[in-house]
Amino acid sequence: MIQLAHNAYNQADYEKAFSLYGELALEGNAAAQASLGYMYQNGQGTPEDIVKAAHWYTLAAEQEHPLAMYNIAVLMMHGKGLSHDIFKAHEYFMRAAIKEVPQAQYETAMMLEKGLGCIQNFSEAAFWYEEAAKRGNMEAFNNLGVLYKEGHGIPMDYNKAFYLFKKAAEANISTAQYNLGQMYDQGHGCEADQEKALELCRKAAYGGHEKAKNIIAKLQSEGKIVF
Repeated sequence: MIQLAHNAYNQADYEKAFSLYGELALEGNAAAQASLGYMYQNGQGTPEDIVKAAHWYTLAAEQEHPLAMYNIAVLMMHGKGLSHDIFKAHEYFMRAAIKEVPQAQYETAMMLEKGLGCIQNFSEAAFWYEEAAKRGNMEAFNNLGVLYKEGHGIPMDYNKAFYLFKKAAEANISTAQYNLGQMYDQGHGCEADQEKALELCRKAAYGGHEKAKNIIAKLQSEGKIVF
């Protein structure tokens, strides 16, 4: 019956999906509990109810459902439906990361890098950024590049940093475009190229990167470029 529920959901028949997930959730099906939580969280087939969402995520997480653990961590980070608790959030992100949820791996790395809800550990952060990057998380490519550029937790390596920034920049991550522009500007991991640096700074600014916007605005005010 879980497949029938999934099919109904994928066909946007939310009332049917909600009903089927509800039956299965009461029987203890972890996938149904996680899906029911998601539908409550997003108001699909039922009025939005973040407390009920947290309830069903919690039951699914007790059965080690990866996405339920990730979603609980997100709710805890924002204090929605559950008490704000960054330490428990980190714990749930880590549990989901071990289950190979890419976004959980990225969040785990972020918390380790910043020391949020855990002891700061750059080498552990690098490990989880790499795991997330392997699974296609483009922001993880950028953040891992920063660690290689700065030599935080891993040996400084401009060539690796350049490669990682380039991968993320090609996916239109504005921070990576800015970082790659800096590499071209300074000739780190590549030949210095001011034109490419400026082009990337423009792209980052267009994508909303504040520092890039400020640089472009300054160059415009000085009459050095026309955007």
